[in-house]
Amino acid sequence: MEINADFTQRAVVHAAGLDWVASPVAGVERRMLDRIGGEVARATSLVRYAPGSRFSPHVHGGGEEFLVLEGVFQDEHGDFPAGSYVRNPPTSSHSPGSETGCVILVKLWQFDPQDRTPVLIDSNKMASLNIADRPGVAVLPLFRDAREDVRIEIWTADSVIRIPSHRGLEAFLLEGAFREGGEDFAPLSWLRLPPGRPLEAHSGPRGARVWIKSDHLAEPQTAPS
Repeated sequence: MEINADFTQRAVVHAAGLDWVASPVAGVERRMLDRIGGEVARATSLVRYAPGSRFSPHVHGGGEEFLVLEGVFQDEHGDFPAGSYVRNPPTSSHSPGSETGCVILVKLWQFDPQDRTPVLIDSNKMASLNIADRPGVAVLPLFRDAREDVRIEIWTADSVIRIPSHRGLEAFLLEGAFREGGEDFAPLSWLRLPPGRPLEAHSGPRGARVWIKSDHLAEPQTAPS
């Protein structure tokens, strides 16, 4: 399966308008944003857990990164409410589920194969940092290494937001609104720009809160072997 698999092109999905598609696990559904591969895939998706749904124990051979959007995600390592950012590196394992139901933004098989660093951050407890050379922007840093930069950006109302240089960028709108490329973005909308294509966005009258991952698309993206 291939969905938005040409990483040299701008890609947009307004996920709020997509149907939920059943997964092989009862009570777990998906909205696919990009994908290369079958059930084992390099994938970016929204995943919705019905109350009481759960996966059996499994290993993440290619790593798993997710942000909880609604409800409470759970596994044997704890309960993760909305706003939690989690990185389960390659070779990690768990039994994910949700007693009350939840929705997460999840990325699979997109780690450095040698990465063994788990991350758990409650972004609700973070203080935002103002960026001196980016007026109108505050940042909640989530993860950064030589390969990628992951953060939540808070854009003030009616601002022009520029990221002129990057090695690939994804933006997922959590709250508010923005306009980019002549297109309006509402919550649950996802944008991917190829390396070298600048971001120029205009935030809406109430500003925007945006999950951003950048500098991670310099190498060819392929399905897991």
